[in-house]
Amino acid sequence: MIRYDLTGKTALVTGGASGIGFATAKMLAGFGATVAVNFLADDPRGPEAVETLAATGARAIAAPGSVGEAGAAEAMVQKAVADLGRLDLLVNNAGTPGTRHRIAPPQLDLITEDLWSLLLEVNLLGVFRCAKAAAPALKAAGGAIVNTASIAGLGRAGSSLAYSATKAGVVSLTQNLARALAPEVRVNAIAPGAVDSSWMVEWTDEERQQSIDRALLKRRCQPEDLAEVILFLGFGAAMVTGQTVTVDGGLTL
Repeated sequence: MIRYDLTGKTALVTGGASGIGFATAKMLAGFGATVAVNFLADDPRGPEAVETLAATGARAIAAPGSVGEAGAAEAMVQKAVADLGRLDLLVNNAGTPGTRHRIAPPQLDLITEDLWSLLLEVNLLGVFRCAKAAAPALKAAGGAIVNTASIAGLGRAGSSLAYSATKAGVVSLTQNLARALAPEVRVNAIAPGAVDSSWMVEWTDEERQQSIDRALLKRRCQPEDLAEVILFLGFGAAMVTGQTVTVDGGLTL
């Protein structure tokens, strides 16, 4: 693993209470950064995550708020920046599948207007809202943004066709935010494959095993595998911007 000295650096991680978000916050804090952990205000895992980090001696603050709500997302970012004092990295990780069970592509009747609205608000507009609100602070710090896309946004079937479409939107938005915020801010994304983390979709044992069998590296990603790449894109990779890095153990191959 690449190691970083992030003393004096700061980061805001959306969806930071569990899974990839928490692993990223923990890794950032472990290398010395002060981390604002975003979570839904009614999610008990949020305060627990902040307490867990603080118990290790890490510098972590709570940043509750919904990225899927216009106004609330921007207010959350602005308060987090004020509390941190500066912002070097924004990790746009918050997202939702909007369903507990996979909706196969032919099941169009299950793709409702409500599902579309939820996924667009959280997975796509949430990324834009937070990036726009954080842009002044990131420009001042010469910072970076890392978005969480998905292999579902790169042509693979995801939890639903609506979910895949929003993640494809994140890939495109990443490229265009890189154009919009250059040269001061780099903007990249990761595209996770199958990840062992707390996620709303209840994959069957067969589907889970298939994701292992089809991967070249013969295992599913751990949240820490994604966190490592996020840190590289955030604090290394000085000439990389507008890119989406697939992290799937060779599943898409």
